[in-house]
Amino acid sequence: MDILHAVILGIVEGLTEFLPISSTGHMILVSEMLRLPETEFLKSFEIIIQLGAILAVVALYWRRLFLEWEIMKRVAIAFIPTGLIAFFLYKYVKALLGSPLVVVASLFIGGVILIAFERWHHESEEASTRLSDLSYGQAVKIGLFQAISIVPGVSRSAATIVGGMLLGMRREAIVEFSFLLAVPTMTVATGYDLLKNASSFAASDMQALIVGFVVSFLVALLAIRFFLAFVRTHTFVPFGIYRIVVAAVFFLYIL
Repeated sequence: MDILHAVILGIVEGLTEFLPISSTGHMILVSEMLRLPETEFLKSFEIIIQLGAILAVVALYWRRLFLEWEIMKRVAIAFIPTGLIAFFLYKYVKALLGSPLVVVASLFIGGVILIAFERWHHESEEASTRLSDLSYGQAVKIGLFQAISIVPGVSRSAATIVGGMLLGMRREAIVEFSFLLAVPTMTVATGYDLLKNASSFAASDMQALIVGFVVSFLVALLAIRFFLAFVRTHTFVPFGIYRIVVAAVFFLYIL
């Protein structure tokens, strides 16, 4: 992987991490387009640079993460089921990262689900607007929804947001909670992958990682602000349509 590839993948990661369209899925498909060899480093790269985008959340939401204890507790509790499931299924998840067809199927199915969800879900007037109102039981259930996203192409953001809205949270509130929940989730995922694989990285690999990491951080700062403004006045239907179109295009491309 050269620096240009790292920049392209960093941009893709930063743009897609917080949108309900699957950042991992997009990186796998873009890597396929770039004809990058399917190496263990590439799989690790696709996991690790997500932390760059996640640090954009820390930069924007550091007060909530470190000073609002009630919210921190709910984020920590929601992370537990995801962390346990991902830990025990790590080697299977890593194997799925090499399958573009899994990504295409997940993108398509997820797109249909998003459209159907917006068609039939009606937000209650009593839906919670404050993250501190989230019960611990609801936090655990949101974590279980997030765990579905260990399948590439599902989208951590989409799974978390749909789960939260089904549990009675308002759109903006669960979007923000999804941002915050990404911090422990991707920090632990990155740390675990580095612990297992960093010793095999070459010096050029580390350079590509740093570039991808920084680019994803900068682009994600803009993407977060866009997504928050978007959900105030729009549904997720455009993202559902986008997922279906991308799945169809890449299905034809892969074949």
